[in-house]
Amino acid sequence: MTWRIGIDIGGTFTDVALVDDAGAHVGVAKVPTTPGDLAQGVLCALDMAMRRYALGPQDVSLFSHATTVVTNAILEESGARAALITTRGFRDVLELRRSARADLYDLFQDPPATLIPRRRRFEITERIGADGAVVAALADNEIDGLIAALKAARVDAIAVSLMFSFLNPEHERRLGERLRAALPHAPVYLSSDVLPEIKEFERTSTTAVCAYAGPILASYLQRLGQVTRGRGLPPLFLMGSNGGILEAAEAVAMPAMAVESGPAAGVVAAALVARQTGRLDLLSFDMGGTTAKASLIRGGDYETTPHYEVGGGSSMSRWMNGTGHPIRVPVIDLAEVSAGGGSIAWVDRAGGLRVGPKSAGADPGPVCYAHGGSEPTVTDCSLLLGYLDKASLLAGELPIDHAAAASAVRERLAEPLGVDVRTAAAAVIDVVNHAMAEVLKIVSVQRGHDPRSFALAAFGGAGPLHAAALASELGIAEIICPPIPGAFSALGLIGTDLKRDYVQSLDPAVAAEPKALEAAFAALETRGAAMLERAGVACERRRFERAVDARYPRQSHELAVPVPARPVDAAALHEIAKEFHDRHLHTYGHDNRSEPVQIVSVRVTAIGATAPLAIRDSVARAGTDAVKAKRQLWFRDTGLTEATIYDRKRMPAGFAVAGPAVIESLESTILVPPGWQAEMNADGFVLLTRRQQGARRR
Repeated sequence: MTWRIGIDIGGTFTDVALVDDAGAHVGVAKVPTTPGDLAQGVLCALDMAMRRYALGPQDVSLFSHATTVVTNAILEESGARAALITTRGFRDVLELRRSARADLYDLFQDPPATLIPRRRRFEITERIGADGAVVAALADNEIDGLIAALKAARVDAIAVSLMFSFLNPEHERRLGERLRAALPHAPVYLSSDVLPEIKEFERTSTTAVCAYAGPILASYLQRLGQVTRGRGLPPLFLMGSNGGILEAAEAVAMPAMAVESGPAAGVVAAALVARQTGRLDLLSFDMGGTTAKASLIRGGDYETTPHYEVGGGSSMSRWMNGTGHPIRVPVIDLAEVSAGGGSIAWVDRAGGLRVGPKSAGADPGPVCYAHGGSEPTVTDCSLLLGYLDKASLLAGELPIDHAAAASAVRERLAEPLGVDVRTAAAAVIDVVNHAMAEVLKIVSVQRGHDPRSFALAAFGGAGPLHAAALASELGIAEIICPPIPGAFSALGLIGTDLKRDYVQSLDPAVAAEPKALEAAFAALETRGAAMLERAGVACERRRFERAVDARYPRQSHELAVPVPARPVDAAALHEIAKEFHDRHLHTYGHDNRSEPVQIVSVRVTAIGATAPLAIRDSVARAGTDAVKAKRQLWFRDTGLTEATIYDRKRMPAGFAVAGPAVIESLESTILVPPGWQAEMNADGFVLLTRRQQGARRR
């Protein structure tokens, strides 16, 4: 029997999920994240998991990983010393950006800091025209001086983005060859390779992100890959932002695809839950140590967006633009807020209670972990309200200092607010719950969906602890807590397909010709087939999905339209136009079927199918006593109330508990408030429903 292993780095813990290929066993391991050296925590977690389940390298069939390396480099402005080379006259395209603003009425807002400062942005004489023809030849005599300037600037990576290179990459490729020969230590990212797509700013920004984060990602994956290969483990795969995994080498070639790697894994796992449980419409809620993420799943599938900005406040809402650095790669559509178990609560100068955005993270962590933390966190407040075991967590592996948590809340919160410790702790929970409810509204209400018609899939180390409060606020009647919720995102790493997206912009006149359009699709599929071949994907497990970006003439934004997997002919072009009209009507409320439809870009997704994953966990035998203890819990409506504490591992199928209650497991805690009940099903899922309403509202 072989196993699939997924490892996900969180802000507080690094999680490992293991599933045997038969889907009969699910394993988990957690270790504190090591911010100073993320690879150290990954290897420590891997060692713990393989020891706990007595696995050797020969027992591992898939090794997949989600990392925050790219996102952290951008958020913390700790990326490589990168340079940008543009067509003469376009040195400041990153500064000029678009006219979009995060706040229309804030006249003093500052744009995000440019990843590559002006002193490391260079120009070269050349010009490709809008038809792909050479207008001005590449000035070869300028390249030596450019190389000297790059050496003097001591650059770690180089981004090259020349005008209309997506139609004719000749100049970029010639320049790239010279740069790679003269500066072998510095990776060179050509926009014609990274994103051969129309729109100069977005193409340049995506290429700059790759150069800024690429060396850091490459160093991290190289070190991790060397160690795991030395141990005889299979090749390392990385979760991409589109919800598929890809080879480490592919991620290094296109680092922008690794943005939102970790959050994407959680949404993929939630989609598996939707299909397996038959609750096809789900709100995915993932609360970890530093952030809470939400996404919407309809019909068992998640949605992706091609418009994404990394950094700034852009992750809070897809309606916000101009707050981060645009990347034009498919990213799972989710919203995120700085609200996690490690989020620090504080009182501002006006006497108001605030939670986050600063987090205690893994080092030093919450005060109760006794690792040097001194500022009260959400976890400390949950402990003081009785929701967490006051003695230890992680099945006794993490001793808890209850007194230190109480002292920190008293000194930092209760006394400044003029209330008792428990009232202060409850107020912190209220504040963080409200912030997370707003994120759930972003992916539901702001998208035109009624959250009351969805179930809530709650996971992450802290997700099941807060799920009932959020469901009550949004009117949701059913909550699904999957197996190993504290490491659930890691299951998404081993329950998805290998996936890589390719795009190519075309002259609209060329794209209107069926043969030219078919040739463009075929060229991208050839690239995808080569990638799948390198990854060792058998031919019978390969498939390709086609789409086009289309618009009306004079429009500046496109809509994606799927294209059937058959040779393109005149009938196919007619079908594409009809589907575009329908999608335009659905999206914007109007269409114009008398206007022609322009095809701007073609897209191909190359997929290597993996074996389907069934998420199941063993449940106790009938008649097993699941009660662990009794303890006092505090609720705003009832005050201190005695609650029963249950061991999740000792709950048999069909076992039901009425709130108030707490269900504890190795890596997470489920809170069942008064008015709610929980029941274990045969696959190890705990389902929470309102006792008053019973059935799910539609």
